[in-house]
Amino acid sequence: MARRARRLEQQGRRSATRWLAWAAALAPGFGSVHRELVAARRRAGDDRLGAVTLARGLARRFEQSADAWVTLGDALVAAFRPDEALVAYERALMIEERSDAALAAGHLYGRAGDYATAGARYARAYAAGGGPDALRANAHALEKAGDHDAARRAIELWEQETGNHWAAD
Repeated sequence: MARRARRLEQQGRRSATRWLAWAAALAPGFGSVHRELVAARRRAGDDRLGAVTLARGLARRFEQSADAWVTLGDALVAAFRPDEALVAYERALMIEERSDAALAAGHLYGRAGDYATAGARYARAYAAGGGPDALRANAHALEKAGDHDAARRAIELWEQETGNHWAAD
């Protein structure tokens, strides 16, 4: 259904959005069609607040879906609402350990200057499969938080995992 919607989007965004809305209404669980619907709403005339409203409704409908909460968090970030986005990402993490939600939360905590919490979220992201990017972000956050020993351990682990030498950014 999502492929058909993408094809229709090239022909006309309105018909694609209608198709996605119909498919989303029929879907028993949260999936790619819902993410596509939120993205289509955001692209339609740059309707970021409309995308947030839609994503909120989907998060309420699928309240036990971490994907729904991450989608809401992404829509809120796009609408320049980082505090609300952080709540959505944290809700996703309460449901399921996800590297994307933990990385996004870490970025938002870092932007807010809470580097210790950002480091903790990056560590969760790494534990959830976030790979070397999560380790690198963790090391930077720990350094900014003043925990130089922990930052050094994160750098060493990053170097072991990547086989590269750490070059300060």
